[in-house]
Amino acid sequence: MSNNKREPKKAKLQMRTSQQVKVRSVSESKLDYSLFDKIDGSHPWMKKMPEGYLAYSARVLPEGKVGYFNFKLAKEMGLIPKSHPEKFNKKLEKKLLETFCLQVINEYDIQHRRRFPKETIKPNKYMATRYLQLQHADKTGKTSGDGRSIWNGSVQNNGKTWDISSRGTGVTALAPGVVEAGKPLKSGSEEFGYGCGMAEVDELYSTAILSEIFYNQGIQTERMLAIIDLGKGLGIGVRAGENLIRPAHIFSYLKQGEQDSLVRSLDYLIDRQYKNNDWSFSTKHPRKYSLMLDEICNSFAHLAANLDVDYIFTWLDWDGDNVLANAGIIDYGSIRQFGLRYDQYRYDDVERFSTTLNEQKNKAQLIVQVFAQAVDFAQNGKKQSFELFKNHHSVENFQKKFEEHRLRRVLYRVGFDQNNTNHLMADHRKTVNAFVAEYDFLERKKSSEPIKEVADGVNRPALFNIRKLLRELPRFLATEKNFEKAVMDEKIFFTALFAECTPEEEQKINSNLKKRALLFQNLYKELIRSSKRRRGLQRVLTDIAVRSEKINRSSRMTGNGIIQVVSKLLKAKKLGLSNQGTHSIIQKLIHSQVFDPDISIPKFESQEDSKPKKIFQSMLELIEEHEEDL
Repeated sequence: MSNNKREPKKAKLQMRTSQQVKVRSVSESKLDYSLFDKIDGSHPWMKKMPEGYLAYSARVLPEGKVGYFNFKLAKEMGLIPKSHPEKFNKKLEKKLLETFCLQVINEYDIQHRRRFPKETIKPNKYMATRYLQLQHADKTGKTSGDGRSIWNGSVQNNGKTWDISSRGTGVTALAPGVVEAGKPLKSGSEEFGYGCGMAEVDELYSTAILSEIFYNQGIQTERMLAIIDLGKGLGIGVRAGENLIRPAHIFSYLKQGEQDSLVRSLDYLIDRQYKNNDWSFSTKHPRKYSLMLDEICNSFAHLAANLDVDYIFTWLDWDGDNVLANAGIIDYGSIRQFGLRYDQYRYDDVERFSTTLNEQKNKAQLIVQVFAQAVDFAQNGKKQSFELFKNHHSVENFQKKFEEHRLRRVLYRVGFDQNNTNHLMADHRKTVNAFVAEYDFLERKKSSEPIKEVADGVNRPALFNIRKLLRELPRFLATEKNFEKAVMDEKIFFTALFAECTPEEEQKINSNLKKRALLFQNLYKELIRSSKRRRGLQRVLTDIAVRSEKINRSSRMTGNGIIQVVSKLLKAKKLGLSNQGTHSIIQKLIHSQVFDPDISIPKFESQEDSKPKKIFQSMLELIEEHEEDL
């Protein structure tokens, strides 16, 4: 506009812009955020399970600032209207701080008679729920649970009930550090491990980004609604989900031998899943527990299969602490998405090492086994030995479901759509099994080096990047004139297969590898031939090439990649990056990581200046740099 020499036209345009700003300002002033007032600590778990939580008063902290807000999620929850622009305003930020910038008034505060301004203390109490945790010596759930979290409440919208909880709201009596100390601890104290009660803000931003990426890929997960930055690297993460109850909430009553509590907790789970239209049966159904076991068996088999094929590390264990009862991913502090199959990586949690990628399937199966034990106790009133349920029909069914879901996930990764996958699984299962066996052999090959220490644990490098091969192979076959005789040269095959990080001395191709490479290609072509196609072979190959290119794209957000991305984001915020700029970058990062060709999300359009754009581009470079990393 500044180059326009026709002054009258320029003045007219400026006046119109001014009017637009005025209208927008009036519109923002009318925005109603009163639904946030319903998030007041009240929650149905309190009435159903009065023994299942500790109640805490909470106060509004004066130093917090809104660092992130998930507008899309807030609209799904009905907290803001669908027409609300994805822009911050002072009224919204004030309401978010009033609602979520909280810290519990804990036992230490009461013991030391700490006084806080009355106007900062919320009228209702908030619950810290009890649940089973293996790191507690008690191992029955009597002393464990939300050690640094509170449940803010629940909201209902479009027939769905959403739970809301916050991490980093101060230490509670259920924290491992408090139990170890044998006395109340002050929030922020680092005298005992897991006794601080605070959350690191970089972990919260990682959660916000990675959980939304998983959600948009169709993976069940908690999601981050907001981040409150408290300064000094600390923050509060506000999490939301349609059901945030964990198996560990229920298992604690099994371990304690409390049948009545166990029955009520199981019924609570069924009631929530039914009312949210996730399960088709209610608590009135005569076979409710049997049907519940079927649902849990299938959902955990599906989760375990996806984790395995997609290289997602979540540290599952039998206590059901690090997962939701609907088989959703939570607690992103130790969640990693690997670039290669690093199935010998273990997270070092100081006192113990985590499970591995390979072990997650067995841990998911154990969770199903504990549910089977719990159901038997709930129905019969006698707590039987855990070992008796090792061959329970739900556990055996888990094995079958896991194999089914895993084979389907591999076919998806190869590039087959759902119709072709259904056809291959129904009519060509033998070929599918043989192909996946060769697929597994190649992707699981490891370096000859021993297991070594890495930044947060131990690992042994993988040799092959099978996702890279799955991009190259259909393109090669699509260009060959004679499909039946087409075989990728072994040097080209292994060039496409070896990971970029594999050292030259490890890139040795022996006779066994050559045989397996040929068998892999022959079985791959057999799958193509067997596919249910209405079009020519070349068109099928082209479709698979297009799908595989997107599904197995190289620029994949790994655990180390997101650490680098969040570090850059926080540095930019310190240098003045606005909340709007932060929101724009996060939305673009999420959109850049949706690799499923069957899922489409609206591209985030923003009018920000060049600064966020440059930061985002540099982040994409960091993601590519760490695409094969842990």
